[in-house]
Amino acid sequence: MNENTKKELEIQMARCREMFMKKMEDYGTSWSIMRPTSLTDQIYIKAKRVRTLEKIGASQAAVDEGIEPEFVGIINYAAMELIQLARTDQEELIDRRVAEKLYDKAIHDATSLLFNKNHDYDDAWREMRISSITDIILQKLLRTKEIEDNDGITKVSEGVDANMMDIINYAFFALIKLAESGASNA
Repeated sequence: MNENTKKELEIQMARCREMFMKKMEDYGTSWSIMRPTSLTDQIYIKAKRVRTLEKIGASQAAVDEGIEPEFVGIINYAAMELIQLARTDQEELIDRRVAEKLYDKAIHDATSLLFNKNHDYDDAWREMRISSITDIILQKLLRTKEIEDNDGITKVSEGVDANMMDIINYAFFALIKLAESGASNA
């Protein structure tokens, strides 16, 4: 991965973490009682909104928020889902300090995968359209929903956790591309 990509990713990681921490100040760890399937649905809603905004244009949206905050939300909800997938006590609230550490681990695990894959693909995502990234995220969410509906059983495919890591990474790519283009509300 080139140094520029690494720096851009670190900026977006810090941005998402900051939003996660601020939301935790407002809401605590209320999300930690959500089942992974509910988090998948929340991510799906955010990805569908991105697709709608791409179609109609952010200036035509009824809610005056752009695409960027939705990608931040996608990353953070996917990190929450990774946390929930690893927990056995999903009905208990997590301590805030524990949640912070688990968030950092989820993002670290996902971005470690990103670094390895990006090495092999040589920044090919930079040639993609943001709308294609959105479509891939939606596709991975539909795959995830199918896996969840099959009680997590797959014959040859990766599981929900791998899809969540890919979703995090594609959303990071979208944020980097949006920052580069200066089209944060595009």
